[in-house]
Amino acid sequence: MYRILREIIRLGRVGDPPPKPGSAGADGVPGYFRHSLAIRQVDAGSCNGCELEINALNGPHYGLENAGFRFTASPRHADVLLVTGPVTRHMAEALRSTYDAMPHPKRVVAVGDCACCGGVFAGSYAVLDGVEAVLPVDVRISGCPPNPDALLRGLLTAAGEPPLAAEENP
Repeated sequence: MYRILREIIRLGRVGDPPPKPGSAGADGVPGYFRHSLAIRQVDAGSCNGCELEINALNGPHYGLENAGFRFTASPRHADVLLVTGPVTRHMAEALRSTYDAMPHPKRVVAVGDCACCGGVFAGSYAVLDGVEAVLPVDVRISGCPPNPDALLRGLLTAAGEPPLAAEENP
């Protein structure tokens, strides 16, 4: 145990220094808060393929929370509504209620082909097609299911940051 304590004293702090308080952008928002987002994810009738890819973002390889993004259970604390799957008739009212409970400014991200345009379920009697039939959509992430890189680029776009190029991706 003494060996570990001596090593801690010898190394000191090894983390990144905290950002300087005066490092604000042109809009006055500090750089370390510029793209932090609270995300409320709603499954509007998907096959859970998109949810598996969203869960992959929480792993250590992508480090979603290290980038300032976090998932929240309450829409009242959310900045972004992340919707997967085609909107079924039974989920339309719940999706509207979730959107209405979010504070302004609020953004809607449609994840996957089903949420963007209905996907393979388009034209079915049980669905209202994509999310845009119910809510205004700010960002569309296509793919069936979209890979975590595309999801991260879409969330950065929703946060107002320029999306990462393919070679800059974590």
